[in-house]
Amino acid sequence: MAVKIQTQYGMVNLSNDVIATVVGGAATDNYGVVGMASKNQIKDNISEILKKENYSRGVVIRQEDNGVAVDVYILVLYGTKISEICRNVQTQVKYNLEMMLGFSANTVNVFVQGVRVLND
Repeated sequence: MAVKIQTQYGMVNLSNDVIATVVGGAATDNYGVVGMASKNQIKDNISEILKKENYSRGVVIRQEDNGVAVDVYILVLYGTKISEICRNVQTQVKYNLEMMLGFSANTVNVFVQGVRVLND
């Protein structure tokens, strides 16, 4: 499914992959987010082997009756305040969707799938 936006010039169809890439980019730009967790391990491991950049890993777009719901699966940095990171991810995702694609998500659900300790 795609999100359809009516403009004065015609209809714009945005695929879920485009939306997921914008969401993944917005999520990884936040301090404390060290990566995206995968919902589809086999597909994403093949992409990693092929060295393909995949911002949409860990993003699920769901069409609802009254709009779009976004699920974001992230990995966070050890020692950071997880609730604040999640709030920042939600805010950044909503902002980027509105500014880049011209629509807003009804809900942005953030799922923390793990905590990583980074060695310097």
